[in-house]
Amino acid sequence: MTDFLHKKCIPCEGGMPHLMAGEIEEFKKQVPEWEIVAGQEMKRRFKFKNFAEALVFVNKVGALAESEGHHPDIRFGWGYAEITTFTHAVDGLSENDFILAVKIDLLI
Repeated sequence: MTDFLHKKCIPCEGGMPHLMAGEIEEFKKQVPEWEIVAGQEMKRRFKFKNFAEALVFVNKVGALAESEGHHPDIRFGWGYAEITTFTHAVDGLSENDFILAVKIDLLI
């Protein structure tokens, strides 16, 4: 099994392949609470007690994303944050998405 926690996101360039269904299925075992959407993106909704807690979490995700150089879409409001990640350069999921998801899960 790939150790995503100790990996760092690497820049993706156009022309690189996205992950195939079997790879996604295997990697998903490390982030079971994330939903795979149409084999193209990953999504997870996090719940919090209030807006302030959601904001603190979102700021931590933003700092992590910046340090990894891999930036998810973030929606949040009172009591929730929703993170969606995919790799634009490959038009689907890459190993970077799983690296980021594993590290985001540790922020909770």
